[in-house]
Amino acid sequence: MPHPSTDQMPRDVWVLSLVALLVAIGFGVMVPVLPVFARSFSVSQFQVGAVISAFALARLAMGPFCGRLNRAIGERVALGSGIGIVALSTVGAGLSQSYLQLLVLRGVGGIGSAMFSVAAMSLLLASVGPQLRGRASALYSGGFLIGGMAGPAVGGLLAAISIRAPFFFYAATLVLAGGAGLALLSRRAVTPTDKTGEAVLALADVWRRPGYRLACAANFTTGWQAQGARSTLVPLLVVEVLDRPTSWTGLAFAVAAIVQAVLLQPAGRLVDTWGRRPMLAAGLVMCAASSALIPFAPNMAWLVVSLCVFGAGSAVMSTAPTAMVGDATAGTGGTPVAVFQMASDLGSIIGPLAVGALADHYPLPIAFGIGAALMAVLGAWSASSLRRARA
Repeated sequence: MPHPSTDQMPRDVWVLSLVALLVAIGFGVMVPVLPVFARSFSVSQFQVGAVISAFALARLAMGPFCGRLNRAIGERVALGSGIGIVALSTVGAGLSQSYLQLLVLRGVGGIGSAMFSVAAMSLLLASVGPQLRGRASALYSGGFLIGGMAGPAVGGLLAAISIRAPFFFYAATLVLAGGAGLALLSRRAVTPTDKTGEAVLALADVWRRPGYRLACAANFTTGWQAQGARSTLVPLLVVEVLDRPTSWTGLAFAVAAIVQAVLLQPAGRLVDTWGRRPMLAAGLVMCAASSALIPFAPNMAWLVVSLCVFGAGSAVMSTAPTAMVGDATAGTGGTPVAVFQMASDLGSIIGPLAVGALADHYPLPIAFGIGAALMAVLGAWSASSLRRARA
């Protein structure tokens, strides 16, 4: 699919942003609820983290097959089918009668999520040229963020009615998202292939490019800290340490998402104009600093401010790495995009398990601090590689 040479945003980017919005509203509903629902089966914090990691583990296992699947059935069909699998598994998770059922069904959902995310990213990067990649990534991420603003607050309200209600709300939004993707996205495949059916840009070729490796490392640390410390421990921090109801978690996440959404388009523009690596370094430093502050929150105001700083850094982390992958692959998608997604999944697997285990045996600052240190080190790497490139 040739991308336009002008600065006009292609139609598929807007459609993908709508799909992202619908998916994120439902996913956001689950953020304040899932750890508490898992905890209701009288399990440890490590086991709570395992529920989140199961989703990411299945995504990781499915990732290597997504490029081939996209070529076989097309990105549009892969996107719609993946969302359908997540919807069905979410209904089953909402009906779970045991911790094991919840764990298995979350894993099944991860398979569909991998199909959706790789197909969507391939479509996005193929739709635009280098001059628009930061802004297109920002628009696509903005769909997730607007949903992220509404979702947690809605999830908190639904949880007040029933802890299971958010699961069914999420499934409904997924059905709408899948339908929109199948009906509105372009029907042409976007992954160029040679005579053997393999992607023109092999993973080995792309991996030799430092920008691609840096983007994958950034995605790993984001998965670790966002799904580990933020999504796993903050809801428990609110309920068990600050002694506030689950609904307060949703409101805190919603405020932070507003900050992130406001800064997303400016961040995307700076990624396109100022540069990928300096913006990446800035985003990593902000996320690291806020992560170090969160566990010391004596009240909700401190926690909300810290989460807002994390949201500001995440606005950059939602755009710069994706644009760097688009540059490295020339928008061809395929296996390199899948590996980029798998890096985040790997962080999302290790992170919740690691922080859950640490929180079971050590003070919360230790659990938060590991991810903060990883981000700080990577930020220094990004800054130093920029200086070498300019030397």
